[in-house]
Amino acid sequence: MTVTPHHCISILSKCKNLRTLTQIHASLIKSGADTDPFFAGKLLLHGAVAISDGLRYAHRLFLSFPDPDVFMFNTLVRGFSESDSPRNSILTYIEMRKRALAPPDSFSFAFVIKAAANLRCLKIGFQTHCQALTHGLDTHLFVAVTLISMYGECGSVEFARKVFGELPQPNVVAWNAVVTACFRGVDVVGARRIFEAMPVKNLTSWNVMLAGYTKAGELESAKRVFREMLVKDDVSWSTMIVGFAHNGRFDEAFMCFRELQRLEMKPNEVSLTGVLSACSQAGAFAFGKAIHGFIVKSGFSWIVSVNNALIDVYSKCGNVAMARLVFDSMREKTSIVSWASMIAGLAMYGHGKEAIELFDDMIEFGVRPDGISFISLLYACSHAGLIEEGEEWFRKMTTVYDIEPAIEHYGCMVDLYGRAGKLQKAYDFICRMPTPQNAIIWRTLLGACSIHGNIELAEKVKQRLSELDPNNSGDHVLLSNVYAVAGKWKDVAAIRRSMAEQKMKKSPGWSLVEVDKTMYSFVAGEKRNEIRVEAYEKLNEIIPRLRIEAGYVPEGANALHDIQEEEKEDQVTKHSEKLALAFGMARLPKETTIRIVKNLRICRDCHTVMKLTSKVYGVEIVVRDRSRFHSFKNGSCTCRDYW
Repeated sequence: MTVTPHHCISILSKCKNLRTLTQIHASLIKSGADTDPFFAGKLLLHGAVAISDGLRYAHRLFLSFPDPDVFMFNTLVRGFSESDSPRNSILTYIEMRKRALAPPDSFSFAFVIKAAANLRCLKIGFQTHCQALTHGLDTHLFVAVTLISMYGECGSVEFARKVFGELPQPNVVAWNAVVTACFRGVDVVGARRIFEAMPVKNLTSWNVMLAGYTKAGELESAKRVFREMLVKDDVSWSTMIVGFAHNGRFDEAFMCFRELQRLEMKPNEVSLTGVLSACSQAGAFAFGKAIHGFIVKSGFSWIVSVNNALIDVYSKCGNVAMARLVFDSMREKTSIVSWASMIAGLAMYGHGKEAIELFDDMIEFGVRPDGISFISLLYACSHAGLIEEGEEWFRKMTTVYDIEPAIEHYGCMVDLYGRAGKLQKAYDFICRMPTPQNAIIWRTLLGACSIHGNIELAEKVKQRLSELDPNNSGDHVLLSNVYAVAGKWKDVAAIRRSMAEQKMKKSPGWSLVEVDKTMYSFVAGEKRNEIRVEAYEKLNEIIPRLRIEAGYVPEGANALHDIQEEEKEDQVTKHSEKLALAFGMARLPKETTIRIVKNLRICRDCHTVMKLTSKVYGVEIVVRDRSRFHSFKNGSCTCRDYW
């Protein structure tokens, strides 16, 4: 049977990948229809817009066409505007104007304006707006809506509202666009007023308000809007779930997801990744595992982003074996995010050599590393003490893969040297950095000085930090810890007095523990309630037993020097992670792993208590602190006391 050009075009609508597109193109070449503007334009449109990896092929096709028309130019402008290289959209538009084929139409302007928005380039947006004005298309609804969105993306709310005000008959899309622009310009009050003035509101309008409020952190307003909605779709639910997760309201994210299931609505990709994000941040292993089961049963296992979120959940909940199982079972491993997530998971557990092996596998698989994957790799080297390997990969970034190191990569190297106790080397490395040092870089070194007790260098680093970020309470606390370890109590008192005078407050340490799929939060010194009383009672049983059976002596070095030794011990024995541990032991069966998430770095005393408790009580404990994972079993920790 002879395949006609029209038959090729009918097949094109079902084309999902580049391989099929090239086969259709080959058929058109055989029939001689590849030079026909109609058929070539259809092929170009599908490659540039409909297929995720077809833009480069579409560009080559465009360049091979002897006399491209305005439609072809617009198609390529559109394809580039929605890609990772929107600047090429501008260049293609300029080339079209140079050829003077025909005046640009509304599509030309809308696509170029979208490219300017994605570039966050107000200057290009202004220039295109002026050209649209010259051609009388600035109030064309399609162009105007894109202009409003562009000004919103660039943070120029005043211009967005001006364009909207000049529209003779704005439709609901234009109203939604100006509300979104106000939210992006952090004009929440303006967004609310425009929303209330809308003559007609559709479901998208309500969802725009939900998204705006959640991104602005105004969750109570978002909840009010959500309650007022007569109709809710999957976007409404996923917006609330993601909003709760991003703002640290994990229990509400879980409740929202449960309610979604109770109403027998099918979760979408966004709601699943949103609730999994809440699980990973809160360390909710059991809930994450239950969602994993739902994902498998519901047939969502093929979605790459959902699998990536599962890898993140298991990695951050202390079960790197399950994370690897998810990764190995993925049918598609072309996403760099999947590899970087798995490498980061291994890194958090100190499995540096395994992380390097997986990085090598990624390269062999044909996935080219990017800057983020190198951060995961260097992080792995840092947490495993692999100094030479870290230095070698840092060098390869530029020499082999042509990736310019960012501040995060330099931070990983400072951390690598600092953890290994090579403090002077870390200091010299910072001083030689070609990019300006920021407070985080110096703070990383100050933390290392605190761990290794280097007073002289700590004072020098603190001086640099005082110039960059003088009001950071954490820096004062770190230097105070250095003095406390050295027994320099007068210096400790001076720092604390200075903090009091400047009304600086230390960030409170909190810990979360999961019991029966519910997260319980503990803060040392917080007002006691029924839950905390139960935790304190169990802790008062644990500490004496550790003293008798394991010879535990609390480390009071970081407590205040002007209180009695017993009071020092009382302070350190009631840190939030110890309370979380005690509550978990009181509520969970003995064979259950206790999983704790802490917002700060675990102190040495708590680390010792976890080790001894795992030995004396025969319980397995997993702690995720700000820095890494610690898995305690039979009196030892997977970090090998290197953290």
